Amino acid sequence: MSRSAHRPPAEPGARAVPGLAAIVLATLAVLVTAADTYVVVLALPDILTGVGVGLDELQRATPIVGGFLLGYTATLPLLGRLADLRGRAPVLVGCLLLFALGSLLTATAETLGPAVAGRGLQGIGAGGLVPATLALVADRWSPERRAVPLGVVGAVQEAGAVLGPLAGAAVLAVADWRAIFWLNLLLGVALAVGVVVTGRVRRPDPVGLGLAALTVLALGLLLAEPPALAEDVTLGLLWVPLLDRSAWTGPLLLVTVVLGVLLVARSLAQPAGAVLPLGGLGRLAREVDVVGSLLAVVALGALVWAFAAADPAREVVAHGWVLLPLAALAGVLFVLHERRAVAPVLPLAALRPVGAWGALVVNLFVGAALVAALVDVPLFARATTTPGDQLGAALVLLRLLVAVPVGAVTGGWLCRVVAPRVVAGAGMALAAAAFAAMTGWDERSLDGAWSTAVLVAAGLGFGLAIAPVNAVLLAVTPPRVHGSASSLAVVARTVGMLAGLSLLTAVALRRFTAEVAAIGSPVELCPASPADCPAYDAATEAAVLTQLHTVFAGAAVAAALAAAAALLLLRGAPVRSPARA
Repeated sequence: MSRSAHRPPAEPGARAVPGLAAIVLATLAVLVTAADTYVVVLALPDILTGVGVGLDELQRATPIVGGFLLGYTATLPLLGRLADLRGRAPVLVGCLLLFALGSLLTATAETLGPAVAGRGLQGIGAGGLVPATLALVADRWSPERRAVPLGVVGAVQEAGAVLGPLAGAAVLAVADWRAIFWLNLLLGVALAVGVVVTGRVRRPDPVGLGLAALTVLALGLLLAEPPALAEDVTLGLLWVPLLDRSAWTGPLLLVTVVLGVLLVARSLAQPAGAVLPLGGLGRLAREVDVVGSLLAVVALGALVWAFAAADPAREVVAHGWVLLPLAALAGVLFVLHERRAVAPVLPLAALRPVGAWGALVVNLFVGAALVAALVDVPLFARATTTPGDQLGAALVLLRLLVAVPVGAVTGGWLCRVVAPRVVAGAGMALAAAAFAAMTGWDERSLDGAWSTAVLVAAGLGFGLAIAPVNAVLLAVTPPRVHGSASSLAVVARTVGMLAGLSLLTAVALRRFTAEVAAIGSPVELCPASPADCPAYDAATEAAVLTQLHTVFAGAAVAAALAAAAALLLLRGAPVRSPARA
């Protein structure tokens, strides 16, 4: 039987399914953007210094990290809807170009504002790639054959957590932090061109493409101001305003504006193959439900920022008296609006099957458990065997992270012979058992082989759940909403991570505070030599371990809830091979 025989039948008016090469490029794009998240965490101190923020003002780093998360999460429903309406490949191209533009803004930022704006655009682009890629896989393979490809996509996405710090360290060893974003810019543009060539996107207008290239080049030179050019006696005049006190009259700025205007005019005059799809914006606005999209952005944006900007030492959510009511109000208005909308931005009706909303519930708990591993395993390492050694702590976490992609591919393969709910349930039960074992770790546990086995088991458990959850979600929803459904899966996992981090950390810090208060002061424990009191130091270290054990216990509960939800809710459509069912 030919491969095409395994593809789901096309719906009336459906677009041609892109080839395997486009899926490979889309998967690579997911890898690049996933790695970027972890690269930035590694380079964050250098970035802050580069945009004029002192290391004694680390609290100002919140907008750089939060801006990416905000862009990543809040626009996902809209991008998923666009992937359903306009095709997967065009959305992939658009998201890659947004990611590239954000990289350009960040690479050339001299102050905090442009850096935050650039990270926000990077987040929007990175977020939209995941649902479009998952939908692309669902378009090509039938339900009983798509679990393994979905597992591969999930494995590549999780591999970004492994490759990101390594790539960042390699770049920072030979260049400064800006080189990371220049590399992102080149990779984003190259992948976008590759998707255009292989993804059966309509061939672009060559004149418009040339204008776009010149506009991007001029904008890049304007923002970067390369010293070799800007400080040249002749070429440097391009950056000097023609009129005094009128910065907008700089020749290079004027050229950039003129090229941009010409690009817009060309796109309006030649809608067929236009680089900027401006001709159909009015119709597209009616199709995507602008009001519903704005309400979704407000609801998710307020919720994400409430958790992302919180200081766990003082609060579970930031500005909760404003942001949480705003998120709730926008959410209620969104649901009411979507029920009456002719073309809703989210397929609420398509999520009625138990397997659909059940997949979102499972992802929510998976995110809450996963974030505990990503944050607190390195903290445990720094508190015990690798004090003050960030690289050593990262290598400890690597033991867990390398197992996640292996588990993702394995979980996809197992779905061909075992019910997906069993695979996901077993995986999260394994992760829950691993976290339960971590609650018994002491200051020497990481020196033994048993801790490695526990970390690998946790990583395998998380990996095993990736493909089954996505496979069931895409099997019980119609192809016309696969982009939107996949975007909700990503939203659920991200919100779970943010909420889990804030809640678990806040509870653990309260336990730590209570333990420290019960210890007493060094003067009480060591009246003779309070400045050198081993008993006080030992008790404080024990309190730190209690705090971390509390997080691990909470993660075990979240993973166990994910396992139970998977066993009970991931049902409703067969995804196993008929020959093996």
